Amino acid sequence: MDGTRAEISLSEQEAIRREKLKTLQAEGRDPFRITRFDQQQHSADILARFDELEGKTVSIAGRMMSRRIMGKASFAHLLDLKGDIQTYIRRDDIGEEAYARFKQMDIGDILGVTGTVFRTKTGEVSVHAGEVTLLSKALKPLPEKFHGLRDPELRYRQRSVDLIVNPEVRETFVKRSRIISEIRRYLDGLGFLEVETPILNTVASGATARPFLTHHNALDIDMHLRIALELRLKQLIVGGLERVYEIGRNFRNEGMDATHNPEFTMMELYQAYTNLDGMMDIAQGVISHCARAVLGDTHITYQGMDIDLTPPFARLSMNDAVKAETGADFLACRNDEEARALAGRIGLAFEDKTISRGKLLAEAFDAFAEEKIVQPTFILDYPIEISPLAKKKPGCPGITERFELFIAGHEYANAFSELNDPIDQRERFVQQAMERAKGDEEAMVIDEDFCTSLEYGMPPTGGIGIGIDRLVMLLTDSATIRDVLLFPTMKPRI
Repeated sequence: MDGTRAEISLSEQEAIRREKLKTLQAEGRDPFRITRFDQQQHSADILARFDELEGKTVSIAGRMMSRRIMGKASFAHLLDLKGDIQTYIRRDDIGEEAYARFKQMDIGDILGVTGTVFRTKTGEVSVHAGEVTLLSKALKPLPEKFHGLRDPELRYRQRSVDLIVNPEVRETFVKRSRIISEIRRYLDGLGFLEVETPILNTVASGATARPFLTHHNALDIDMHLRIALELRLKQLIVGGLERVYEIGRNFRNEGMDATHNPEFTMMELYQAYTNLDGMMDIAQGVISHCARAVLGDTHITYQGMDIDLTPPFARLSMNDAVKAETGADFLACRNDEEARALAGRIGLAFEDKTISRGKLLAEAFDAFAEEKIVQPTFILDYPIEISPLAKKKPGCPGITERFELFIAGHEYANAFSELNDPIDQRERFVQQAMERAKGDEEAMVIDEDFCTSLEYGMPPTGGIGIGIDRLVMLLTDSATIRDVLLFPTMKPRI
């Protein structure tokens, strides 16, 4: 076998449908030659405007999801973008030949129907067909009606079928689109400028992550898919674009779980002349705005948890969060050795025998406190070791002006009072490079272009990144990131 489609084994239903297609083509009625249908209404529009449209002619199109043939008349349901609607097809209205052709159509076929709006004796708003057109022939049958498509592996691989047979999936992705639109609306209203920055970069910078590597043939150089939007956007702040944001894909060559996918969507913004407090206002503002605009309320339920997204959100330092769960005060340790002893007493495992106090504090938070946070909470005062792009907090050695926003045990936003001291920034990049040389593949490398930009002077700036996929998960009550990505990363079938 050479792998051609003709040699693939077909089910009985598939073979029958192909024979029907051959017959249509032989009769000069090939549906795949149709290029256009004048779809004037959607199902939801007709249902919502019944009083206005009753008795009037409409033109709808969609996929036939069910059919009842009752001799000289039939009922069928068409599924379109906005829902489904019943159609009534009678032989005496569309003609004997047309009705015979309709009876040869299959569930899953895409039809165009022109007719008048009426209400049946049972009270269902319907379209009384005057003309039925086969617009596309479904050569594969849909999954069995009562079981649908429930296997997650198959759903993610066959997302088109998933969208057809699972209405809640369609609704999730409609909401995703609306959420992104509302983010843009909110930020545009604050005077931010949407920009685009390169996906291909010679240096993987702006975050601690393993990059994907590719090769640019024309330049004969290796390049990285971006791991963050940050540094290029801050260069625009240097250039005088005082409020900028970007919504775009990032790529990180890392593990996959319920909240991580190798490619994901971020919104990052930078605002001159503000700081961490300004970023808190934006974070709680944009999230509460999206909840109200898309769901109609800031009180939501996520995976059985009642969550209040009404500003202001709670604030808590990372050290206090760890103290509340373990009693351990890492900032009271006078040196790294004391911190390592404290970590041992609370059962925090670590392999690096030279690990610093700051890194231990961060690992203790991840291990003991993060998953306990349910209501929206800004976790503040991050160690400098894990915050190479944030300003130092005055009067607090080893601590930076950074927060992450946690809701329902997961991170949703990361923000800094941005470091704008070029000398300090280069020193931190050098420290990161040393960590990388010791084997930390996620440590940052020196981005010379960015360092040069900082030397021209960047104003005091606040910056924030919000994970779009996780926000969509939260506002659609989705348990895994794969449920909010149309085409999540998957291993190919053998």
